Amino acid sequence: MMHALRVRSMTNGETVMTSAEMEAPPERIFEALIGKEVEQWWGSAETYRMVDWSADPRVGGRWTVIVRTADGMDLPASGEFLEIEAPRRIVQTRAYEWDHPTLGRRQTTAAWLLQPVANGTRVTICHGGFAGLHEAATEHAEGWAQVLAWLQAHVETGRRVAA
Repeated sequence: MMHALRVRSMTNGETVMTSAEMEAPPERIFEALIGKEVEQWWGSAETYRMVDWSADPRVGGRWTVIVRTADGMDLPASGEFLEIEAPRRIVQTRAYEWDHPTLGRRQTTAAWLLQPVANGTRVTICHGGFAGLHEAATEHAEGWAQVLAWLQAHVETGRRVAA
């Protein structure tokens, strides 16, 4: 049974830290993050949905995604995997390929840390590279909290989060 998601998300204006515990093993969560199934859970009808994810999950490998907004706009992003330590750690660069209103096309770096805990896994996202863009950091802190809710619903129940 899915427990209530208790997300902790904060930013100092330069780095975002978001964390939550999920009732699933690290291996399950790791696969949900890098495999094609990411399209099944990342997003909602009210925000956006992933419509095209591809990844070469190895150090130096590239990833690309297109998300489609609720109003039908396609927004591409891409990056490179800097570190992969299955099933414990993924570090990747990220950049929008469109002019994001608060971040532009600035490249940032996101690290996913998957730590086994008594009832599953603590998932922590550390996303850096926002120096001077406090509004973008705040927006991404809120966004990562939503992503962890979507991920939890998927790995624990196989369903999307209700709006």
